[in-house]
Amino acid sequence: MLAGNRHAAYLNGGRRGRSPVLKSASEPMFNVPPVVAATAAVLVLIQIVRDFVLPESADLAALAWFAFIPARYDPTPLLHGAYPGGVAADFWTFLTYALLHGNWLHLGLNSVWLLAFGTPVARRFGTMRFLGLFAASAAAGAIAHLVTHTGDRAPMVGASAAISGFMAAAIRFVFQPGGPLDLWRAHGEVSHLVPAAPLSATLRDPRILAFLAVWFGLNLLFGVASLPILDSEQPVAWQAHVGGLIVGAIAGWAFAANRGPRRRNRALLLGLAIAAVLVVLAVAPALVQLVVG
Repeated sequence: MLAGNRHAAYLNGGRRGRSPVLKSASEPMFNVPPVVAATAAVLVLIQIVRDFVLPESADLAALAWFAFIPARYDPTPLLHGAYPGGVAADFWTFLTYALLHGNWLHLGLNSVWLLAFGTPVARRFGTMRFLGLFAASAAAGAIAHLVTHTGDRAPMVGASAAISGFMAAAIRFVFQPGGPLDLWRAHGEVSHLVPAAPLSATLRDPRILAFLAVWFGLNLLFGVASLPILDSEQPVAWQAHVGGLIVGAIAGWAFAANRGPRRRNRALLLGLAIAAVLVVLAVAPALVQLVVG
């Protein structure tokens, strides 16, 4: 995920006790749930339109309308109302920024992570919860970025916060014996149904700890140290990644703890309601200024 300008910056043991997993005769090389494929296709289509259809002036206007810009929520008279879209854009940019990317390399990296962690999440939790988690994690990432970059005029773009949410939701089961990222897993559609590890066991798993250490290390390296990622001049918006990660971890726990479909849906609605309340609180100063001024 990049924060800035592309005009924007990049938002950027033994086998004993193993759970039995059913086996199928074969597994297609590209076996991606439709909702994941559709999400990736939408991201690619948007990038095609921006790069090959829109003139540069229109692309800059699209960033002003749909990227996440902390200065949009500054209640001071000089900045308030300086960006298009009005109050509606104050809300929709908490999500729409995740559909934009700084360049094709940025999009490609996010697509790889989307396929890796979005696929098991979509298979385990279903289409609606996948989309709800995408929206909630993206909003949480925007809120984290807003809190740490108050008044910043640089637009933030990228689906990294949402993908960080998928990663956190999946991490409790994808590394388990027979799980999607277990080297010895059985091939088939049921690998995503292995029991999720308890949180205490997850935090003791050396593979997960190593994965999280590398993830946090890279975010700190490119974010806190303000180092550019690859050939970009913009630092990674690491706070947004952490915001998405936290919401994804909570959602993964809530979905696992509420096993019946109705209970899982209630957990999803509760999570979306909490995210909506946080968004309202985030834009409250700008709304008050609009009403008073």
